[in-house]
Amino acid sequence: MMLRLRVSFPDRPGALGQAARVLGTLGADILQVTVLERETGRAVDDFTVSWPGTPDAETVRDRLSVVPGMRVEGVWPTREIPGTAPDYDLLKHVAADPGRAFATLVDAVSDLASAEWAVIVSSERNEIVHHSWQAPSFEESGGLVGVKMADLTSLRPSTLSSGRHQLMSLPVPGASLHLILARTEGPAFHRAELDRVMRVLEIVSIIGR
Repeated sequence: MMLRLRVSFPDRPGALGQAARVLGTLGADILQVTVLERETGRAVDDFTVSWPGTPDAETVRDRLSVVPGMRVEGVWPTREIPGTAPDYDLLKHVAADPGRAFATLVDAVSDLASAEWAVIVSSERNEIVHHSWQAPSFEESGGLVGVKMADLTSLRPSTLSSGRHQLMSLPVPGASLHLILARTEGPAFHRAELDRVMRVLEIVSIIGR
């Protein structure tokens, strides 16, 4: 099973190695480490790990938390394969068929931020234009995960929580559309994830026009 772990720890020599040693004792194979931030004396990193069987998230938290100053912010499944470039692959497919630019974006963008599903909504018509196959049935749920559309269609990129969902909302440049990403496991979207998706969205909107 492949997991993403978000860990915050003091930004000092040896702290990253301590986290790696603990994960090793738990049987995890570290496939990738992504640096999200280095500010105010602390670091936030995402570890992508391969784990035999189904690990207990609470055990992972407890074992890592014994390291002084270390805090586990989230443990959740991921589909992103380390060493690949999903953003480049997405843009290649968009460029090959610009007429389906936004549909292609929604179908593939979740892997850029370890999200579970994505939708494009029209802020003018307050309706979903396209959704990924992983998205829930909105007709049955009575709306978009219980969030008012007005809260999702801010003119600025934003992140918010709704019940068990973590959401990212990005206005599509030059269109009355918003891209929404969601995950039900893991922490709130980090600004580094938001920035990455925003850069891809800007390029897709240019190609799509």
